[in-house]
Amino acid sequence: MEKPVRPTAEYLAEVAWALLLFNAMAAGAGVLVGVHLESIRLGLAVFMGGSITVTLLLALLVAATVAWDAIARALARRTARRSAEVRPPAALLPAALLLTAALVAASCGGEPRAGQREDTSGGGPPAAGQSGMPEGSMAFNISSTAFAPNGSMPAEHTCDGSDTSPPLAWSDVPEGTRSLAVIVDDPDAPDPRAPKRTWVHWVVYDIPPAATGLAADASPGKLPDGAREGLNDWGRPGYGGPCPPIGRHRYFHKLFALDTLLPDLRRPTRAELEQAMAGHVLARAELVGTYLRSK
Repeated sequence: MEKPVRPTAEYLAEVAWALLLFNAMAAGAGVLVGVHLESIRLGLAVFMGGSITVTLLLALLVAATVAWDAIARALARRTARRSAEVRPPAALLPAALLLTAALVAASCGGEPRAGQREDTSGGGPPAAGQSGMPEGSMAFNISSTAFAPNGSMPAEHTCDGSDTSPPLAWSDVPEGTRSLAVIVDDPDAPDPRAPKRTWVHWVVYDIPPAATGLAADASPGKLPDGAREGLNDWGRPGYGGPCPPIGRHRYFHKLFALDTLLPDLRRPTRAELEQAMAGHVLARAELVGTYLRSK
């Protein structure tokens, strides 16, 4: 005796149970990823991504099942006999399980794990990108005629020379900027193979937005009108050049465009300036130079 075509309701019930199962799996994967990577955002992304993807795929399979069932019934009526049992492929459940596992694996590779080294910019207010400018607009940027990006800084701007600040220039300051700030620091102190702290070399703020750069040897008398200096990590105002005790260090020259003119902060440290800038950064650019002392 030939088996009858199964009612569509039975397929829908199976799909409903499969949907509950995969949502539970996606939720569990989200919790595990969130705890493992210490990121609630990523855990929610895994859950929502897996749940939505599986739901859409199962919806397509439901539509295909209904259509397939209707065709089978029509054929059975035309031939005056029942067709053999027609049902969706038996590999549906294993295939969906493999799909969910692939989604979780792909999501796990998208964010650095806790304990990995943080952003090499050496800290600072968060920014949407290096410049913070919308895609397609001119990029806020900073450069120097003394060294190329990621190039070696001349000795004259270090403790092995005259220890004067390098010339810096910038362009495409975003609209609405009311002041600029510059922070120069070294995230590789004391040894780039085992860095323990970020050493601050220069802090300047309240630079007028009309300024297009800082001249070489920007002592207080050579700073743009209104610009103020904070304390470096030697505990003194002004510029202190690279003087790495070991290895080649990186020096981040970071430029911030602010939507406000900061008050007199009375020789702020980098941390104090960053706290004052929080919520006011329109864009950010950076230039990295390196230095290795000759033996």
